[in-house]
Amino acid sequence: MKLAINKIQHVGIPVTDLQRSENFYKSLGFENVMSAAFQHNGGSGRVAMMQQGDVIVEIYQMPEPELAGIRQRRDGHVDHIAFDTEDIDHAFQTLKNAGFEVLEEAPVFLPFWKNGCKYFNIKGPDGERLEFNQIL
Repeated sequence: MKLAINKIQHVGIPVTDLQRSENFYKSLGFENVMSAAFQHNGGSGRVAMMQQGDVIVEIYQMPEPELAGIRQRRDGHVDHIAFDTEDIDHAFQTLKNAGFEVLEEAPVFLPFWKNGCKYFNIKGPDGERLEFNQIL
C-alpha cells in the first residue's frame, strides 16, 4: 500500500496553560492563525494553531478534569519537534541571549546526512523539547 503523503501538516502538543504556551510560541515568531473551543467527554477544551512559514504547531488544552469529571488524556506524546534552520550558531546565540532554556552547551554535531548536521534543543513551558537543526 502506498499513500500520497506530501508533508507533515502539523504537530499537536498537549499543554497545561494555553495562553502561556501561545505566548511562548509567539516569542519564537509563530502567529496564532486559528483558535477554537472543542468538546471532549462533556468538558470544553481550547486549541490554537501556531504558524510560522510552512510550520504549524497545534497546541491544545484539554478540559479541566475536576470540572468535567473526566480523566486527562495520557495516550502518548511527542518527544520533540525539529525546526530546520540555515544558521545553527546564529539560532543558538539568539535564543540563548533571549533567555530561552537551552539544553545544550553548544550546538551538537552528528554524522548524519552527507556532511553531518548540528542541533540544539530548548525547553517549552510544558517541558516539550524544540530542536533546531541545520543539515550541513
